[in-house]
Amino acid sequence: MVSIPEALQIIEDNVFPTTQSEMKRVSEALGYVLSEAVASPINMPPFRQSAMDGYALHLHDSNTYTLVGEVKAGDAHQLDLNSGDAIRIFTGAAVPDTANAVVMQEKVSARGETIQIEGTVALHANIRPQGEQVKEGSTALEKGTLLTPAGIGFLTSLGITEVNVHKKPTITIVTTGNELIAPGQPLEHGQIYESNATMLASSLQGLGYDKVTIRKVEDDYDKTFKLLQSSILESDLVLITGGISVGDYDFVGKALIEMGVNQLFYKVKQKPGKPLFFGKKEETVVFALPGNPAAALTCFNIYVRKALERMSGNLHFSITKTKEPLAAPFQRKGDRPQFLKAMYANGSVTILDGQSSAMLQTFALANALVFAPEEMVDMKPGDIVDVIHVPNS
Repeated sequence: MVSIPEALQIIEDNVFPTTQSEMKRVSEALGYVLSEAVASPINMPPFRQSAMDGYALHLHDSNTYTLVGEVKAGDAHQLDLNSGDAIRIFTGAAVPDTANAVVMQEKVSARGETIQIEGTVALHANIRPQGEQVKEGSTALEKGTLLTPAGIGFLTSLGITEVNVHKKPTITIVTTGNELIAPGQPLEHGQIYESNATMLASSLQGLGYDKVTIRKVEDDYDKTFKLLQSSILESDLVLITGGISVGDYDFVGKALIEMGVNQLFYKVKQKPGKPLFFGKKEETVVFALPGNPAAALTCFNIYVRKALERMSGNLHFSITKTKEPLAAPFQRKGDRPQFLKAMYANGSVTILDGQSSAMLQTFALANALVFAPEEMVDMKPGDIVDVIHVPNS
């Protein structure tokens, strides 16, 4: 059994970006990671640009200037300014080469073709130099950059339409258990509706992973072995739910070891999700999650997501965690570190009722997990706790 930090470190030490890359339209590349650096094809800004609405000046010793024209954003014409000349100019417009400062309109009094400036204006004031953000031919974004909406906007502003990105992994979800049936069928005594596959597939979809296959296997060793073997051959990552404990009909662990999966850890000192398996066969990453839904989803958020981000090239990913005050008391049970389903709102966090690893209703209401180390038992309002913000989209 390993500790939580040990498990996370083992994942970090053994999961790397996929070697395959693909060209992606910038407009469709949100959440992807650049597999190579992007050079700027232009200067940004491509011309000397006014930072505000006001007047472009050819500075001289007086505060009085002669108004000789106007330039709006998008105008292509150039005006020649002599010493003491000014033009009306607007934010984003091209500053003429013969202007050497822009003064904001709030500091100007205009009377016909003459303007009067309040105070002094510094040389080059309020002019964005050509190439201030990035120069033509220089690196706009480094290899390994996660493309956020801001990154998409920046690349688009440079006129870039396609980028080379790491391919996201192909994923197979395998569910095990004779008791599981698909929703929509009559529920017989002793059966339950299978929910883990849909839950995990939805989590993956919300994170931008769409190459997902779902497969189901009965509690039979030979069938389990064959299905897992083919899934590992066909996928970059395999997620198995159930069958990883030590019951008479839990065949997953034995099958993985027999087919040569390298067990990197099995069992984590935590609650929920103690019987978590992580291993690799060649380049395929394998997680066997507990069968209880809340435990499976907790392990997904804490461990699987880290592996997925690393496989996608995002080596700097870390779980979003903050320190927040508790809004209400909570008495923790057990002697293991615990991830507690919680609701964060209005600057504080409330640990919810229904913490059983089998209970998804509470998780459906939660937007966070409170991490309680083993020594934290009697939790009081105002206590500062670690809050892990989990995706709920």
